[in-house]
Order: sequence, then C-alpha cells, then structure tokens
Amino acid sequence: EPIQERFFRPHFLQAPGDLTVQEGKLCRMDCKARLLQSFVRLRPFPIILFTLKVSGLPTPDLSWQLNGRPIRPDSSHKMLVRENGVHSLIIEPVTARDAGIYTCIASNRAGENTFSLELIVAAKEVHKAPVFIEKLQNTGVTEGFPVRLECRISGEPSPQIFWKKENESLTYNTDRVSMHQDNYGYICLLIQGATKEDAGWYTVSAKNEAGIVSCTARLDVYTQWQQPPQTTKPKKVRPSASRYAALCDQGLDIKAAFQPEANPAHLTMQSGLVESDDL
Repeated sequence: EPIQERFFRPHFLQAPGDLTVQEGKLCRMDCKARLLQSFVRLRPFPIILFTLKVSGLPTPDLSWQLNGRPIRPDSSHKMLVRENGVHSLIIEPVTARDAGIYTCIASNRAGENTFSLELIVAAKEVHKAPVFIEKLQNTGVTEGFPVRLECRISGEPSPQIFWKKENESLTYNTDRVSMHQDNYGYICLLIQGATKEDAGWYTVSAKNEAGIVSCTARLDVYTQWQQPPQTTKPKKVRPSASRYAALCDQGLDIKAAFQPEANPAHLTMQSGLVESDDL
C-alpha cells in the first residue's frame, strides 16, 4: 500500500513562565521535556537562560520576538539548540532594555504554535557604605534627669544599628534605657533618670553589605550642675587721684607687693595723672 506522509503541527511540551530578575544577576530556568516542574537559581552573574522543549513533524523552526520585534543573535543574545531538541535563549548581560514580552514562534509545514512570557528586570541594587551625617557628641547630665545620645546615619541598603556601653552590648530596650531610629537616619539612645552607673563611653555602629562605621562619645552624670566659669570683660582703668587706687582697680594686692614697714604715702600723686601706662 502506498505510504501516506503525515505532518504534525509544533507543540510545546513545556515552556517557562513569567519571570522577574534583578539586573546584574543570573536567572536560569530549565524546562525539561515531559516534566511538570522547573526551578530558578540566582547567582551573581548577569545572564538569563530560557530553555524549552518542542515537538513536531517535521522538526519545527523557532524564532524569538521581544515586544513584537524579532530578536537577532548578537553579542548579548544567543540562541542554542541541543542534540535532544531543547532550545535556549541566552541573554548576557541583562539590562533594563531586555524587559518586556517575549514570544517564541515554532513553525513547520503543518502549522505553527507560540507561547509568551513577561520578563521584568528589577533595578540593580545600589550599595553604599554607612556614613555619619551627624556624629555622637560628648554629653553631661544631672543625676535623675533624662538624656538623649543622638546621631544621624545614611547608607544603602538601610544599615543595622548596634549600641555598646564600654564593652557591653545593649541588645534590648528596658523601661529606662531604649534605642530608637526613624526612616530619615536619626538614631537615638534614650536614658530616663540618669544615674552614676550610666556614665561612660557609648559606641554606636552601623553595618550593611557595603561596610561598617562606628562613633564613640562620653556621657558624664553629675550630682549637681557644674556651671562654666563666666567670662568677665576686663575693666578699663580710669585716671585716679592715687596710684594705689588705680592698682586696686586692676585687682593687684598692693600691700603684698611692699614690705610691711614701707609707707605707701609717697605714692600719693597729683590729681589727673594716668597711672597704668606709667607702671
């Protein structure tokens, strides 16, 4: 009997689904023929690999499109066919321009078949080491009063914060000592009712994937406020009737400057004379 040639339209046994990958990382999706499972592996290499298995008679031809435009093989886009009929599209390196709707078209003389997926390329994560915008400052407080140790830190991603007093880590909040931070980088250690035991050196550290930075300041706790000495303006010496009176205006101890038996009467001068320049 005559042999009747039969043709079969292409059919995708399995194809990858929608995919989100971060720019600069590897995402590989393997799809095996007649298996209903796939997996994704992320590595620090900028490559995307689409793998699929297609059947048909005669062997179908495959082409790829991105947002309706044909993808041509170049240095960044490679199309491979293995001996077992598995087709792969490799993109290396992955950039934001690679995001969009990918369509694979399989065709032979019996017809064609297609599948589509969406590739989302997430922006590459920026890493910036922590840095102090405002550092801790040495602080003094009266015993029994609250005190705040404050600073401001920036970094990408947001760094982890660690506090230490001397060599002891402060790992949890209490009713009296608590640690705070906000979304603007402000860091605060709040002490309610400071005691003598709270005095010492405090260190705050910030750490992320890009680095670590630390800052140290001193907290002193006083029994009473120690008022800083007031600065007084120097007195202006005015003409006086006696050189003794002029020296007293400057705060000099005239009696200690002369012998006890000395008679200061000879220092008496006529009124109107200037004393300080003559000395």
